[in-house]
Amino acid sequence: MYRLDKPRAEIVESVRVLAQEKAAEPAADVDANGRFPNEAIRALADAGFLGLTVGTECGGKGGSPSTFAAVVEALAEACSSTAMIYVMHVTATQAIAASSTVDGRDQLLSAIAAGRHLTTLAFSESGSRSQFWAPVSRLEEADGEFVTSARKSWVTSASHADSYVSSAQKPGAESPMESTLYLVERQADGVQIEAGFDGLGLRGNDSSPVTLSNVVIPPGALLTAQGAGATIMLEVVLPWFVVGTAAMANGLCRAAVTATSRHLSAGRFEHEDSALRELPNLRARLAQMSVCTEQSRALLAHTAKAMEQPDEMTPLLILQSRLAAIQAATEVTDLAMKACGGAAFSKHLAIERLFRDARAGWVMAPTADHLQEFVGRALTGLPLF
Repeated sequence: MYRLDKPRAEIVESVRVLAQEKAAEPAADVDANGRFPNEAIRALADAGFLGLTVGTECGGKGGSPSTFAAVVEALAEACSSTAMIYVMHVTATQAIAASSTVDGRDQLLSAIAAGRHLTTLAFSESGSRSQFWAPVSRLEEADGEFVTSARKSWVTSASHADSYVSSAQKPGAESPMESTLYLVERQADGVQIEAGFDGLGLRGNDSSPVTLSNVVIPPGALLTAQGAGATIMLEVVLPWFVVGTAAMANGLCRAAVTATSRHLSAGRFEHEDSALRELPNLRARLAQMSVCTEQSRALLAHTAKAMEQPDEMTPLLILQSRLAAIQAATEVTDLAMKACGGAAFSKHLAIERLFRDARAGWVMAPTADHLQEFVGRALTGLPLF
């Protein structure tokens, strides 16, 4: 699907094996207890996969968007929470890699590649909700440094990440779009993690509100020039986040197709000596699931390649691929629940968990409603904002 060369295909296969060994087995427990998938994240770190997209000059694997998509798919097939944590880490890593202002960038990237540093995004705020590109918090100058206070909502890996890539309006900003990105350590003074996550799906991703109270941000912690945050959000963070979350949705779809196929093949009507797969309506649902999944995967594969050689259509493809993937995930997992009936509803199968996990993408910024609006504006020549 992603047309990877041999070295990158081998990376994906290594992750697939790791995911089945370290993420798939504990996935049900991670979901049931809402716990962080420590064993899977530790295994990814030890194998150097936290540095998947870090340049080889910093010890990373130099992975492309296509490699990233294939890796996330493999993780999501095993454990959606693990995939979500990984997507946020890699996306935040790309923001760090794109910085020309932060102190010690290469040393930090080397630590990430060595598995010693987990990072994440902290963009969305309670005041602007899912409009992550519009922070209401501000940086204020103070004795050659900056101070900020904010309530960041639903930060993935909140209690486990070593750092947060965050955003605020620049000093004196006249618009939320005049933002600046900065790096803040989880253990910095003034950083407080609120109550743990108890959500419908993705229950192990440690997503919690994080409050920053008069946190000092030294100039060397700025990831962008003042006011240039929106550019990096839209040109770096958004594309990588889209590829990751779309791949996660597609991985959920693939897992649902596999689980449904197995159930229909194994389930029987003993009194008639027949299998569930002999019912044409169930086969039709499975076929619909498979086609929907592969359509979404094909669009994402095309988009990932376009990111590697971008042209004027690439931004539209990025928006379309995420919208297609989250729509596919909700449709495919809904069909899986219907095809597998009581076995899925009663949690005898993993499908019920996939059904819940798939719903997260619909409300995760940019939401499905935002994406439809953005795609419509792009197609009619209107600016996105």
